[in-house]
This record gives sequence, C-alpha cells and structure tokens, in this order.
Amino acid sequence: MKTVQRLKDAFTNGRLEMFDESSKYVLLSDCHRGNGNQADEFTKNQNTFQYALSFYYQKGFTYVEVGDGDELWEHPRIKDIINAHFETFEIIKRFHQSNRFILIYGNHNIYLKDPRYVEKNLYTHLNEHSQERIDFLKDIKPEEALVLKHKRTGQQVFIVHGHQGDFSNDQFWYLNMLSLKYFWRFLHAVGVQNPSSPVKNENKRHKIEKNYAKWIEKYRMMLICGHTHRLKFPRKNDLPYFNTGCCIYPTSLTAIEIENCKITMVRWKIQANEEGLLQVERNIIHGPRPIEDFDIR
Repeated sequence: MKTVQRLKDAFTNGRLEMFDESSKYVLLSDCHRGNGNQADEFTKNQNTFQYALSFYYQKGFTYVEVGDGDELWEHPRIKDIINAHFETFEIIKRFHQSNRFILIYGNHNIYLKDPRYVEKNLYTHLNEHSQERIDFLKDIKPEEALVLKHKRTGQQVFIVHGHQGDFSNDQFWYLNMLSLKYFWRFLHAVGVQNPSSPVKNENKRHKIEKNYAKWIEKYRMMLICGHTHRLKFPRKNDLPYFNTGCCIYPTSLTAIEIENCKITMVRWKIQANEEGLLQVERNIIHGPRPIEDFDIR
C-alpha cells in the first residue's frame, strides 16, 4: 500500500550530492541512542562507535547517519539522549562543523522532520555545568533521503532509512510509537521485541525487502537502507540492494564505506590481541566492489 510510491517520493525530495573518486562516505544506521537506562541498547557499543567515528573523521570521510540515530519514540526529549552520550555527540559535532555530516531521519526519530523541533533541540544545547546554551548542530537540516550521483557516469545511489517500505512503521508510525512508548518499551527492557518491528520478525522483514526489490526493479537503481537491522551486500546477479545493518548488535556494529568509487561493508568490534589486551578492530565483511558493478540502468 503506497510503499513503492513512498520510496519514490523520498527519492524525489531527497538531497542530491555529486560524488567522484575523491569522495569518501561512511554510512551507519540504527544506533537507537537512548537515555542511558537499562533499555538503552546503544551503550554496549558506544565505545566502539566513538572509536570508529574518530577513525572516519581523521580519514576525511563524510558521516551519513541513515536514520534512527536517536530513540525519540521512547525518549522524545533529545536533551536526555545528548546528556547520556555527550562524548558521542561531540564527535558528531566535529563532523558537522567540518561540513561532513548528513543526517537522515527514520521512523524512530521522525520528529526531526519538523524544522521547529530541530531548531529548538539541535541548533543549541544546554551545558549542564555552566547552564549556558552553546552552539551544537547549528543550522542542521535533517533529510528524508540522500541521492549520490556520479559526476562522470551519472550513476545514482539512493540512500534512505527504509521505513518507507514498511507500511506499519511509515503510514501508521504514530500508532506504533504510542504502543512502544506506553507498552512495549517496558517489555523491551527485559528483551521482548515489538512484533511490529522487522528486527525479530522474519516474515515482516522479508516482506519489506520485497518492497525494496520492487522499487529497484521499477526504477533500476542501487538502493541502500537501514531499518531492518539485517546487513545486506548483494551477491553476483542479485538486485543492488544494500543494508547497513545496525549499531546495536550484541558485540559489534556494521558500516558501509564508499571510497574511490568502491563500496565496502565492514564490522567494528572489540577483540583481544595476542597479549590479551582489548582493542577495537575494523574487519572487512564484503568488498570492496566498484559501484559501477551495480549500475543496472
């Protein structure tokens, strides 16, 4: 019901960005940063996330957050999330100040669709120590989608959170939000998942991915999503559907890198070295593959 049309609308209204061999992007999604309580799934990977972001900042990447960065359904006061993960937001702020941060909203942070909410809550932040408001993500403009277009070949890459392909979490998102906020969040704290979420519902996830496939087949374009938390890198002869995975796996987070016009999927996790010391490591899962391999026009 309107899912393919919703994806088309997101593409039409998305931010257009030209890229070439010198461009560098890292895509992460579904951090679901909370307020630091027992149900905050981001906390177990926050050190890994901070290390990975610092790595990408030093390497000159643009950070694209592909939706559901903050868990606003459960914690609509984003200042509580910022205070709980202040070090993380300091790194994000550095990307923004360097004009290398693109913020895409998903269903769990759809409040960022409202410019008034964004101006009130993200332009400045209250310093808890000095009680003064300081510049934070000044003039940030969250996007529903991002379209990367190659300067020479014209190949386009459509990047969107992906809830637009999920009827209940898109067109009925408000009802889902209420059920999570007043019921499922309490069960979530002890590990019970909302059945309307595609994360643990395999049938629902497959149905959503079929909607993505319909869109790709109709518009003949490479698609990168988040939302389902299920990482995806297409095999040979598959449709060019990619999924970033998420940042709340039990022991790791996954990311998609675009560099030198090649696409790579990586996993970041804490591992012990030969001396038994814990360290954060980046491991390649798939790729790198030339992006032009996925041009199906």
